[in-house]
Amino acid sequence: MSKLAFLGLGVMGFPMAGHLAAKGGHDVTVYNRTHTKAEAWVEKFGGRTADTPSAAAQGAEIVFCCVGDDPDVREVTLGKNGAFESIGKGAIFVDHTTASAKIARELAAEAAKRGFALLDAPVSGGQAGAENGTLTVMVGGEAAPFERAKPVIANFARAVTLIGPSGSGQLTKMVNQICIAGLLQGLSEGINFGLKAGLDMKLVLDVIGKGAAQSWQMDNRGKTMIEDKFEFGFAVDWMRKDLRISMEEGAASRARLPVTKMVDGYYAEVQKLGGGRWDTSSLIRLLRRKK
Repeated sequence: MSKLAFLGLGVMGFPMAGHLAAKGGHDVTVYNRTHTKAEAWVEKFGGRTADTPSAAAQGAEIVFCCVGDDPDVREVTLGKNGAFESIGKGAIFVDHTTASAKIARELAAEAAKRGFALLDAPVSGGQAGAENGTLTVMVGGEAAPFERAKPVIANFARAVTLIGPSGSGQLTKMVNQICIAGLLQGLSEGINFGLKAGLDMKLVLDVIGKGAAQSWQMDNRGKTMIEDKFEFGFAVDWMRKDLRISMEEGAASRARLPVTKMVDGYYAEVQKLGGGRWDTSSLIRLLRRKK
């Protein structure tokens, strides 16, 4: 059993922290900006709540974080009563937030100055993956702290891989989101085309899903796209944040992302329809409403 802290109990962090306590049997202290959510977590899983990130991190061997964006990460680490005030030497800070590679490198350097390690470790698999403990975790950082943290992270993940130095985890997540964006637009167009042509699209997906067109999105979102159901999954608001980070990184490295930029614009249209919380597969609604 390890003494752990978890900062951020959103739709991802709440179940991830829960696996650490229930499956891993670890001693977990949680912090959340909305304290009632932290109290609800303790009522369900045990452990303790803390009033600040600093208090949560006090004495923890590993501090996990899963918040919204770069400013949120900075606030819970370097802000007033941030976790970096109290993390002990030799500890590990694991950031599961999907954020920029820039902040990952910045915080890793600051952590090294203070005598502890930081791993940027964004996840893929969405809310369902967090709840089922089947996330894919892509990690940037040094090998030694990664090997120490890996078996603990495995409580909520099916794959935990060290990609490279600090920032590599975030860059890999950007690749992931870029690929998903283009794939979902193609899947939307294909399904819409088939429906307009009068095909039984559930049968069509079953057939082509056994060939080269197969993908996770087709297997897990194809039928709900046909049924026009989107009140679940990975929210459009979150995807736009991820694509913004990806496009900023692409501009800095001179990597052209024409399809990503186009699909981001489509997601902006989905938001205007009131679909900010719809699943990312809701792109197809734009095609259905156009002549």
